[in-house]
Amino acid sequence: MHRTFYILAALAFSIFHSQVAAVPVQAVDVCIYAGTPAGINAAIAARQEGRSVLLVEPSRWVGGILGAGIKPKQDCPIIRAVGGLTQSKVFNFSLSPETLRTDFQQWLKDEQVPVIYGHRLQSLEREGGRIVRLHLEDAPPDETGIPQAAGKHEVSQIIEAKVFIDASYEGDVMAAAGVAYSVGREAHETYGEAPAGVGLPTNWTPLDPYIRPGDPASGLLPLVDADHGRAKGAGDEYTQAYNYRFYVTDDPAKRVPLTPPADYEAAQYEVVGRFVEYLVKTHAQDAKKLQASLSMIFPGWRNQGEYNYQRQSLITMAPLGLSRYYQDGDYTARARVWKQHQDYLRGLHHFMSTDARVPEKFRAYTASLGLDKTKHEETNGWPNQLYVRLTRRMDGPYRLTHADVLNTTQVSDSVGLALYGVDIYPVRRYAAKNPETGELGIATEGNMFIGGAKGTGHPYAIPYRAITPKVEQCSNLLVPVCISASYIAYASARMEPVFCILGESAGVAAAQAIDAGETVQAIDVAKLQKRLLERGQILEWTAEK
Repeated sequence: MHRTFYILAALAFSIFHSQVAAVPVQAVDVCIYAGTPAGINAAIAARQEGRSVLLVEPSRWVGGILGAGIKPKQDCPIIRAVGGLTQSKVFNFSLSPETLRTDFQQWLKDEQVPVIYGHRLQSLEREGGRIVRLHLEDAPPDETGIPQAAGKHEVSQIIEAKVFIDASYEGDVMAAAGVAYSVGREAHETYGEAPAGVGLPTNWTPLDPYIRPGDPASGLLPLVDADHGRAKGAGDEYTQAYNYRFYVTDDPAKRVPLTPPADYEAAQYEVVGRFVEYLVKTHAQDAKKLQASLSMIFPGWRNQGEYNYQRQSLITMAPLGLSRYYQDGDYTARARVWKQHQDYLRGLHHFMSTDARVPEKFRAYTASLGLDKTKHEETNGWPNQLYVRLTRRMDGPYRLTHADVLNTTQVSDSVGLALYGVDIYPVRRYAAKNPETGELGIATEGNMFIGGAKGTGHPYAIPYRAITPKVEQCSNLLVPVCISASYIAYASARMEPVFCILGESAGVAAAQAIDAGETVQAIDVAKLQKRLLERGQILEWTAEK
């Protein structure tokens, strides 16, 4: 039996390597994985620094979440703190997602950066402490932008490079290379961060959480978690909510109907019905406030034309608790979570259009709304990117913590500035007791908005060591998105303008590592900073600024 197993294993190994051997290898100086804004800036910077580059984008589009709803200057309270390519180019792109994607594509074309679309990482090869090749599989997303659960499993492209930059929201190259990383929330005592770990209930509402009111044996309502019982400040596996930044319209010429999912059952949204009843009773004498409160459920909070998660509502346009399955999940898990976000939104729309507990006028209003296909025509109105706020966080030589956000630390190897306070969306909706009365109800938890645009006091430096792995783990990889940070610090640094800044700095660092024949950790940081300043990057916040 064992002999048969080894024969089959050897045969499979032989077949795999014969297939790989037949795939042509593309060799470049710098390979950038993921066409996020950080990846685009990295590729263009490395190209401008005289290196051959190749950008690999798993989807059919570049631009990441900036191409799917968020605007370039959103979450950038101090424009003067941003320089380089981000200030001169990205900030001048269109505010409309469909033309913004085109702007990014044209920029890459103008800078002669080749892009491989619809291919994602299958595996990689290492020699010693270096990545030498990426093996890619053909796996384009479906017609609504959802990634495939399973690709074709055959290596269809092999990319060889001297330096790799992982600019993905998920840190796939980083993880596959064996670089250490963290997920979930650290405890308060891990880094001495006052806001860290499990928080107090928010949006507590006196709703019965059980399927049969008053009967715990009947089980909790769908969309309500059981409390894991961990103390305030404890760590856990949860992470903040994701959502679509989507557009709606009631114009029949632009509207794509939001139909309920095939397995829709009204009972799955019973907690929504109970919340609506509570709002109707609470705002019985204020029709305007009732309308506003119902709108926070669907379509949510209107940001800059697109709708976003309304953190002040017990229930809004995105599910809670699912992001923890995505953050370190495989492709199958990610596809499932992505689709669950779509199905939840479709089901919520149908419930708010049909349930008798929703006031008739609001039901009719909701029913008139559909996705705006003019914003995302290629994906039938759905944004092509789910807003994945954070996943893995690298464990690098330097870890950003809340102390950095508060400007109580000093670093000498700055490669850009972060601009925002700690901004965390809720992580879960759960059965919870009112902290003051002890009454059982339903609440959210994890929401945090510490200072917002002014939460840092002033912009703070992100050190080069936060975008490099530890040298013993990988010596030719840079990570400008899944940076080395605590859960709390990442919630401040995670803004797209910051990722753009770090992407450019990573591209220049990659070129200098190749020029010097050094590991990315051993380059002359002073020389890197000098070149970044020449390119217009801003590395420190001084009084005159």
